[in-house]
Amino acid sequence: MTQRGDLATVMDRLAVDELVSGYAVAVDDGDWAAYRALFTPAGRADYRSAGGIEGPAGDVAEWLEGAMRLFPVRQHLIVNRRVLLEDADGSPGDSAEVRADFVNPMRLAGPEDGGAAAAPTAPNFVAAGRYTFELSRTWEGWRIHRVTVHEKWRHPSA
Repeated sequence: MTQRGDLATVMDRLAVDELVSGYAVAVDDGDWAAYRALFTPAGRADYRSAGGIEGPAGDVAEWLEGAMRLFPVRQHLIVNRRVLLEDADGSPGDSAEVRADFVNPMRLAGPEDGGAAAAPTAPNFVAAGRYTFELSRTWEGWRIHRVTVHEKWRHPSA
């Protein structure tokens, strides 16, 4: 690989990392327009292993918007990212796969979410597992073609 090819690979890895981080931030912030913008027009998401749905990104965003109302505080931690870029004869290709572990602490909605001044009483909820992101390079940059959640465990606590 040439220095130019090496630089392109580094740039792709940075862009892919930004996309995965953008995914976590969009879900945690409830920014469903930003969530939709992360996907290709044919992009899909599969949350079935976590008790959710599978379908086009727009439909899943609508489902997430409703489901996440149960968890007004959430924070995805996406770690151990393994990025596999397509190799097109020694140059970066137009597809990639990212496998990344996640830990997702959330707080269930409780009386304090109605504006009461009382101390928080709602229990916490933690889920963890692995994401598989299938990515495509588009004219707008890297986008998610498909994301699959592989939830491995969850733990509610008081």
